[in-house]
Amino acid sequence: MYSKTNEGARAVVWRQFQNHGYCAFASLKRVICIGVLSAATLSIAARAQGTPDTSAMQQPRVDDEHEEQLDEVTVSGTMAPLTQLQSARIVSVLSRADIERAGVQSVNDLFKLATGVDVRQRGGFGIQTDISIDGGTFDQMTILLNGVNISNPHTGHLTADFPVSIDDIERIEVLEGAASRVYGATAFGGAINIVTRHDTSTGATLAVQGGSFGTFEGGARGTLPFRRVVNRLSGGGGRSDGGTTNSDWRKGQLYYQGDLSTDDFSLDWQFGMSRKAYGANTFYSAAYPDQYERNERYLMSVGGETKGRFHFTPSLSWSRSYDNFELVRGERFGENFHQTDVYGLRLGGYFNWWGGRTAVSTELRHEGIQSTSLGRDLEESEYHHAHGEHGIYYTRSDQRTNVGYSLEHNILLDRWTLSAGLLADMNSGLNRRFRFYPGVDVAYRPAMGWKLYLSYNKGFRLPTFTDLYYQSPTHNGNRDLRPEVNHSTQLGVQYAMRGVQATVRGFYHRGRRMIDWVMYDATDTYHSANFDLDNTGVQAQTQLDLPQLVGHRIFVERLSIGYTYMHQHRHDNTTIYKSNYAMEYLRHKLVASLSHRIVSRLQATWSLRWQDRMGSYIRYGATYVDPVTGYLRGESTGELTSYKPYATLDVNLQWNAPKYQLYLALTNLTNHRYYDLGNIRQPGLWVMGGAKLRIGR
Repeated sequence: MYSKTNEGARAVVWRQFQNHGYCAFASLKRVICIGVLSAATLSIAARAQGTPDTSAMQQPRVDDEHEEQLDEVTVSGTMAPLTQLQSARIVSVLSRADIERAGVQSVNDLFKLATGVDVRQRGGFGIQTDISIDGGTFDQMTILLNGVNISNPHTGHLTADFPVSIDDIERIEVLEGAASRVYGATAFGGAINIVTRHDTSTGATLAVQGGSFGTFEGGARGTLPFRRVVNRLSGGGGRSDGGTTNSDWRKGQLYYQGDLSTDDFSLDWQFGMSRKAYGANTFYSAAYPDQYERNERYLMSVGGETKGRFHFTPSLSWSRSYDNFELVRGERFGENFHQTDVYGLRLGGYFNWWGGRTAVSTELRHEGIQSTSLGRDLEESEYHHAHGEHGIYYTRSDQRTNVGYSLEHNILLDRWTLSAGLLADMNSGLNRRFRFYPGVDVAYRPAMGWKLYLSYNKGFRLPTFTDLYYQSPTHNGNRDLRPEVNHSTQLGVQYAMRGVQATVRGFYHRGRRMIDWVMYDATDTYHSANFDLDNTGVQAQTQLDLPQLVGHRIFVERLSIGYTYMHQHRHDNTTIYKSNYAMEYLRHKLVASLSHRIVSRLQATWSLRWQDRMGSYIRYGATYVDPVTGYLRGESTGELTSYKPYATLDVNLQWNAPKYQLYLALTNLTNHRYYDLGNIRQPGLWVMGGAKLRIGR
């Protein structure tokens, strides 16, 4: 995965991955204890292989019998890199093999099979997707691409707009719980890092797929090394009629990544762009069933690392997004335009000394928006043309700058690891004073294969520009919103030996000033408001690698199962008629998968998902033409309808050959129709088939 060479220490590279800084949050230069995700659970700690790192302090002793099984790798997740055995936090990792085995068509579909992750879609292929962790909301998590924070301050609805395809991804890493001391201002409830493939040999891959509801996609990616520089380019696009009402879409993306490595330093850079347009079925309210949206996004970043005694790890990034939302498709009524820019600069590094391993960093993040509806009113002389439009101007804007200083120290003992750090953060959008966010992680290794861990971390999140300013016939933003604060405590035990991996985790997230859109009575509009809300839960998951367990190849290759239970408690007595997001959490979620061979190169993976969502939605009946506006409206019945539990069963069939792959994916085999978002009945059976051709590899 990721290898470092330190004085007095020997780091062993995890052979599945390349020795580059993008590996396992390595572009963040932080350390996490890795777990291996099955396609069904995105869970459980990885099988450790080899000998542990030995640094200035005494390291755990490994006897010869288990040396290969417990081979330690240098991974990232805290600010300074530690080995897997030393790390005190756990990150779930979905490998490239797991991604291919799952046979899903979008990045977001992978998260449906993670026990601690909640995915709510209005349409297929991740076009309109909200992702959250441990009962939080889609605004309360950080999304990273190769360690670069691509979270959108406009709204979390757009955060899952990735410029990469499934074929670009080497693995996905999920960190659960607050981590502002490590990831900064947006790491309220967790982080997801998408790590792209880091292949170095010349070659190309061509892919095409099609299926139900007029869906078609095509794409290509290639790698071209030139001396010490390796270039990778990919692109693709597709279209669909959609599986639900007003969910048709068109999309395209382009992504480039390059890297340079010398004896003294390494350098990585990337550029991505994506465009999509889609029917935004009931995006903000079922009162307007014919909404439409267009998004356009660009991002660039460059980062490096020196290889001396002090590892200096600077990075620079920029992203821009354009958004055009139509409350009524094809009409100016309720239409708005937005342009969001985010600039990031991070300077930091780490070093070893007799007292342990210390890391320091400073980070600057500037967020700004120009809009026809969000922000503070501009003078007419300050108006700017809306992107791609004639006669339409951005008349409002807002901006804020976040400055953070982080310090972390790691103490490594025979069976113990203690990692403690502090973030001092100041934001110009508040009162320009520093606020402090600490974190402490402790791990104890009582015996071979076992790890006990306990952590406390404090996180926070600023309101999005939508939370502050959005106004519509159905929504009212609140400029007086205060930042959310999360006190996150986790306790768990992990077992990982050859062929068997298991984790049990309990968590308590004490949320203060949580932000949600709520109605106070049946005739009210939605208001963005603060209130105190706690999330408590327990998660258990296990995975069996049968050939590894029995020592030879057998019919069944992998079996995994995971379950999460959560409970919420709100502290105030204010009557809330309807919560739009925060209190519509998953009380129960069960996922399981089974992978087995059929004949020769043919393999099948079965995935089962059962979940029970709390909360309810206002049921809308027949549509009618509004006599005032003349536009189509949904008619509210005024009745609250509770979400019902449901289960889905999927199967993916693959024929794998060295130069090509054929596959058939059947989603929702039982053709069950269910509701995961109010008034949006999800499609039944969805069939997709495709092929991939590999050239020069």
